Amino acid sequence: MVSDGRLLAADLDRASASVLSDGVSDEAAESALLRWVASEYDVSFTDLAELSVDPRLLASFPADLLLQKSILPLRRRQDTVEVATSCLFDTRGLDALRLVSGLEIEPVLAPSEAIAQRIKALLGVGADTLHSLDQTSFLQVVDAEETSLDLEETARDASIIRFVNQIFLDGIKQRATDIHLEPFEDEFRIRYRIDGVLQDVPVPTQLKRYQPAIVSRVKILSELDIAEKRLPQDGRVKLRTYGMEVDVRVSVIPMVHGEAVVLRLLRQDSALLRLENLGMASRESRIFRNLLQNPHGIILVTGPTGSGKTTTLYAALQEINDSERKIITVEDPVEYQLKGINQIQVSAKKGLTFSLGLRSILRHDPDVILVGEIRDSETARIAVQASLTGHLVFSTLHTNDSPGAITRLVDMGVEPYLVTSSLEAILAQRLVRLLCSHCKCLLEDDVVSHLPAALRESFQEGAFYGATGCPHCRHTGYHGRRAIFELLVITEDIRELILAKRSSGEIRALALTQGWRPLSEDGWRLVAEGLTTAEEVLRVTRDVSPDAEVPELDSSGIGTTEAEV
Repeated sequence: MVSDGRLLAADLDRASASVLSDGVSDEAAESALLRWVASEYDVSFTDLAELSVDPRLLASFPADLLLQKSILPLRRRQDTVEVATSCLFDTRGLDALRLVSGLEIEPVLAPSEAIAQRIKALLGVGADTLHSLDQTSFLQVVDAEETSLDLEETARDASIIRFVNQIFLDGIKQRATDIHLEPFEDEFRIRYRIDGVLQDVPVPTQLKRYQPAIVSRVKILSELDIAEKRLPQDGRVKLRTYGMEVDVRVSVIPMVHGEAVVLRLLRQDSALLRLENLGMASRESRIFRNLLQNPHGIILVTGPTGSGKTTTLYAALQEINDSERKIITVEDPVEYQLKGINQIQVSAKKGLTFSLGLRSILRHDPDVILVGEIRDSETARIAVQASLTGHLVFSTLHTNDSPGAITRLVDMGVEPYLVTSSLEAILAQRLVRLLCSHCKCLLEDDVVSHLPAALRESFQEGAFYGATGCPHCRHTGYHGRRAIFELLVITEDIRELILAKRSSGEIRALALTQGWRPLSEDGWRLVAEGLTTAEEVLRVTRDVSPDAEVPELDSSGIGTTEAEV
């Protein structure tokens, strides 16, 4: 370090090498390095975590300048404005702010990622693109043959393309499974579904003006009719970014204030989970593995859309995928391509339905069949017949819990005797959000008292954690998800209840006496392990009513009431 306070490149390199040699992440290394620079040059440092920014102060500076130079005005004190920057020695941005405002600029060091996130939160995703579009005027040239070259329209198209790309990139980076573009009277709202919960995305205030152009760009990408604005349309587009392929399913529906778009992001290159990585409890894991060795029968996975059913089924197929068995799937859509497994994509437009695909693959001599979803009575009956003729059949069904899947099959027209002959087990599941490892906090409250009475004794020794929120989890307190399960094996006693056409409540009551554990109990297991919160378990299991009163059983094991639980 030289005596006049100038920083030599060699000094900065040595400081960087020292920080990085400690094995910390890039973000942590940058923060440590900036703290060192701040201390050496008597400059303030902030991580921006707890610092609020006045939107009126931000509006007094050119947005494009803030975005281009990655600088953020923090607060004003008389004729001086504190401005966050990650580059103390690149003063071009600070000098430009000083020139346009006529105020003194005092630099404050902050991590570049923190500045970028805060700017995006305050100005909105793609603000630089729309701002440049607003500031540009173009000349329309018309020749003698009355043909025109509209440069303004051309530039607008380029900017809209860039903006839509930014939305895709940001959604993928934020781990979104769905992107919602929603038109309202005075705004065009964008939301991401992250870890199963919709979260608002900050967008520029002028976004509503470009709503038709944005929707048209999405339609062009997914090869839809841009002139059709009165009827729903479905399409798809495949993207490649961040070293992965993403299959995007597009749904466009006309609303009162314009067309709404939902983009479902299916990551093709995501690592497939093995059965041991699903987080299933040891008892359920052992029983489920044994069921996979059955030569025939039906194994159902139930739960709402987005509960991880396909991931579980693929993990099961990988467990039994070998050279001795032929496995064929019929799916809509094929979410992951599995090596060594024959997969069929359902196409309603071409007439290839689940029932037709299932009927056809039976002639291909399969040992194991996966039907993406049992949607109608015809598919249900064919699946039952396939299991009765020596095939192991996997499929999904939309029911709240595992006992409810039995009555659903009967309601779909499958005779009870066929259900008892073919059905081997039902696995119900939900996804609970996991606590963010960076900010979760130990709770001092008496969480045990809020647990169901049957579980309090088991969790007296548990350490319970709560959600706090930090930049790593978008201030939600949660990052990532884990499945919770309930596995109902169809025993002989349960088969008697099915033949007697008893209710799902009575099946639940009998299953409880045989060691069956409901979804909520598996959720409390994760609470006791400090992985999630009681609120999260209650949120995803509220529809299965785990604490409802169950019917009493008579000595034969058959319930004495027809009431549903």
